[in-house]
Amino acid sequence: MNSFVLAAVSICTYLGSTLLIASQIAQNSSHRNALYLAWIAAFTHSLYIGGAFLQETGFSFNFISTASLVSLIVALLLLIATLNKPVEKLGIAVFPIAAIMLGLELFTPDKPHLLQAYTWQMSTHILPSIIAFSLLNIAALQAILLAIQDQQLKSHPPKRFVQSLPPLQTMESLLFQMLGTGLFFLSISLVSGFIFIEDLFAQHLAHKTVLSILAWLIFSALLLGRSRYGWRGQIAIKWTLIGFVSLLLAYFGSKLVLEIILKR
Repeated sequence: MNSFVLAAVSICTYLGSTLLIASQIAQNSSHRNALYLAWIAAFTHSLYIGGAFLQETGFSFNFISTASLVSLIVALLLLIATLNKPVEKLGIAVFPIAAIMLGLELFTPDKPHLLQAYTWQMSTHILPSIIAFSLLNIAALQAILLAIQDQQLKSHPPKRFVQSLPPLQTMESLLFQMLGTGLFFLSISLVSGFIFIEDLFAQHLAHKTVLSILAWLIFSALLLGRSRYGWRGQIAIKWTLIGFVSLLLAYFGSKLVLEIILKR
C-alpha cells in the first residue's frame, strides 16, 4: 500500500479514536470502538514506519521522525496496557499527538540516517532508551490526570471527566507501575551506554548523559520513597513531572537545537 495512504489512514483513525474517547467522557459511557480504531491507527502507523526501514534510503532519525516513532511506541504501549488496566482515557492526549507527529513526518523531508549504520551495541542502547522514554511519557500523562483528579475531587461535585476515571488509589498504583517499568528500561539504556559508547560525554552527548542520570536519580528516589515512606499524591505527581521534563530535555533537547533552531 502507498505510504501516503497508510499515513492518511493512520492519522484519520487516530483522530477518530480521540473523538470517540472525548464522546465517552462527555457521556460518561464506555465501549471498545475507540480502541479498535486506535489499533488500526497504530497498525498502519507501524506499516508506514516499517516501510521507511525497508526502503533503500533507510529510516530518518531526525527530530520529527524520532518523535513520530516514539509517539507510535507510546500509543502501542498504551493500547497493550488497556488490555488489563483502565488507562484508555489517556488516549485523548496520546492519539492526537501521534497523528500530529506522523503528519509532520509525512510532509517533512530530510536526509536519512541508515539504520544499518548502527551496530548491535548501539541498538542495545537505543531501543531501551526509546522504550524507557515512551513508558515514562505515559507515566507523565498519568501524573497529569492524577493531578486533575485530585484537584477535582476536592470540589463538589467533580466534573464528568473525573467521574469517568478509575478511583484515585488505582490511578496512583498504575502510575508507580509505569514508573517502575520505565526505570527498568532507563537503567538498561544507561548501563549499555556506559559499556558500548566510547565517549559518553562527547559533544552533543554530555547534556543528554547528565540529564538522563538526573532523571534516573529522581525516579529511583521516588520509587524508594513510595516503598519506605509511602510517598503519594502531590509528591508523586510533582517529581514524576520533574523527572520526565529532565528526560525530555535529554532525549530531544539537542535534536531540537541542532536540527530545528541551528539547522545542522
